[in-house]
Amino acid sequence: MTGKADLTPEEWELILEGPPSAGLIVVTAQRGGTIRESIAMGKAYVEARQEHGESELLDEIVSAKPERDHTRYHSVEELKQAGLQHLRDAVELLERKATAEEVEGYRRFVLTLAERVEGSPGERRASQRRGAGGDHGDLCESRQHRAVVSSRLLAWGSR
Repeated sequence: MTGKADLTPEEWELILEGPPSAGLIVVTAQRGGTIRESIAMGKAYVEARQEHGESELLDEIVSAKPERDHTRYHSVEELKQAGLQHLRDAVELLERKATAEEVEGYRRFVLTLAERVEGSPGERRASQRRGAGGDHGDLCESRQHRAVVSSRLLAWGSR
């Protein structure tokens, strides 16, 4: 089993940045408030804590405060690319140091978190309000953009 003690502080920080990076990628793809999505991200951590014991690595990740990259990006695209790179780097590191089951568990957690953020009830209500207001073009564009982001995360997760 792999845990925090098996990683350097820099490696641990990289592992912790992965899940929030996925959440931020999804948040930036939406036209809702980031508060609702941040709450959804927090709930994903709480739910994962309730599944305590399946993996020492995941237990330690969800017990830690979610870390995020504090870099100021110049565009949403730059943030997405950096976030996906965080995820790739984290998985490559885990593939070298963790078991295959732990790597799969990490991927599953990241994707579950992203799906939770994408499907937050607040975002659905905000989308419905925008749609009811006659701004159907923006609603469709937002859904298409979320679908592209989700497919990128799914492609990353299926490696």
